Amino acid sequence: MLATIDIGSNTVRMLIGSSADGVLLPSVYQRRITRLGGGFSPTRGLSPVAMARTIATLKDFSAALEGHQAQLLRAVGTAALRRAVNRREFIEQVLQQTGIRIDVIEGDEEARLTTLGALSVISPQPENVVIFDIGGGSTEVVCIHGGRICAQQSFPLGVVRLAEEYSDHERRQHAIETTLMDYCSNLRHTFSSSEPPELIGTAGTMTTLAAIDLKLTSYNPSVINNHVLSVEWMASLYAQLETLSTPEREQWTGMEQGRGDLILPGLQLASTIAKSFEITQLKVADAGLLEGTFLDACRD
Repeated sequence: MLATIDIGSNTVRMLIGSSADGVLLPSVYQRRITRLGGGFSPTRGLSPVAMARTIATLKDFSAALEGHQAQLLRAVGTAALRRAVNRREFIEQVLQQTGIRIDVIEGDEEARLTTLGALSVISPQPENVVIFDIGGGSTEVVCIHGGRICAQQSFPLGVVRLAEEYSDHERRQHAIETTLMDYCSNLRHTFSSSEPPELIGTAGTMTTLAAIDLKLTSYNPSVINNHVLSVEWMASLYAQLETLSTPEREQWTGMEQGRGDLILPGLQLASTIAKSFEITQLKVADAGLLEGTFLDACRD
């Protein structure tokens, strides 16, 4: 058995499985919200509490790897670790306490691996597509034209950062539009009006939205993959959730626990990306960075 781990700014995920002819065959999947990027300080980096939460989860994952006799191919760290002045301290603590060696990847590499993972579960395979990954500390946007990546960019905007740094809708929306709108609008002209791109969203915000729309009481990746959401529905959901407290939001069927205060920034990011491409609906992919890292490591 083989395994990969994705240490995100909000969620830590682990996949144990195998690969045959480039197809991922998952056996065990675990995820836990640890908010590694929560309480982040530009001068002090990761908070001790967030580091402790994440290390505790990685200890559990390490035990699971041992229990399944799985070889860890790669453990990747993303935006929170890219930014943290104390990332070396955290990486050393993780290695000493769990035996897991973390590879902090750059935004372009995160975008490439996310694309590999997302496209592995989308059917039919689109020739023209924009894939976006809304994370806790960053958002990646990848443009594929004629089956080839023609542009990719990582933006320092994620749901944890937006939730902690901007307390109201207008300020969050201004930050999102200032950062994303011009880039995405320029990418739109890559495609002809007769062949608009398909839009695919991955990571926790998008899978949670799909679960809410499907009213899932138990998470099921097979029904999440390729589920279609309309921008109009997302706007309606935002209007409903905005009036509720965080605990009230987490009572909604399909809402992942721990995401109640993050779902509004996530909805704003997804809606802004869709509108900038003048797209009225999008597909959701359960697979992303974790699965792409697995497939990429198996190819090597």
